[in-house]
Amino acid sequence: MKRRRFQAVSVGALVLGGLLLAGGGPWVVSVGAQNAPPLSPQQQQLRQISDKLDQLLAATKSSSAAAESTKSSSVEDNHTTRWDQVLPVAQRFVVLMAFNNDAVLDKETGLVWEKSPQSAAVSASNARLTCANKAIGGRKGWRLPSLPELASLVDPSVTSPGPTLPSGHPFMGVQSANYWSASAHADNPTLIWGVGFNNGAVLGVSKAFDQRLWCVRGGVNGD
Repeated sequence: MKRRRFQAVSVGALVLGGLLLAGGGPWVVSVGAQNAPPLSPQQQQLRQISDKLDQLLAATKSSSAAAESTKSSSVEDNHTTRWDQVLPVAQRFVVLMAFNNDAVLDKETGLVWEKSPQSAAVSASNARLTCANKAIGGRKGWRLPSLPELASLVDPSVTSPGPTLPSGHPFMGVQSANYWSASAHADNPTLIWGVGFNNGAVLGVSKAFDQRLWCVRGGVNGD
């Protein structure tokens, strides 16, 4: 962008210089001149051209600055890719009216969670499909969270028996139990990573037993 601005200035200066030479005679008077002659019609036209070029360059600079500001603001608002904020509970969680108050936005991560996770446990093989078939707030697109996403809801300062969620959270029906994540346990294929909301621990959960699930919307699921 800077190169383009410099090119524009150089071209404008060359054009004006050429017009001045073609018109014959200088039209710029000395600084101390008291009785400078009035500008000729041609000189007035050149002055207008010069002023117009200055306006165009100023408008280009302003437009570029506005675009950069918009881009920066967009990045700042994209909490899903940042995860760099620590907010008070009252500011962190927002119950979404657009989802019939059945979903909660976590402004620290940009993720949207079920306000009331189902109480019934499900098998490991049905966990993903159960979330995918939900239409919470009249919207599809729900999924099983990854381990880091699920663990992001844990407040380590809350002790057993839990549930280990931040005090004052808006969720309902969260149990002090193990919840499935979508993250596979690479070291032991009989397990899947999960979170125990009784004590906030991350643990390998056996596929042989049904567990709770908590569906999420948005973000990128990194298994």
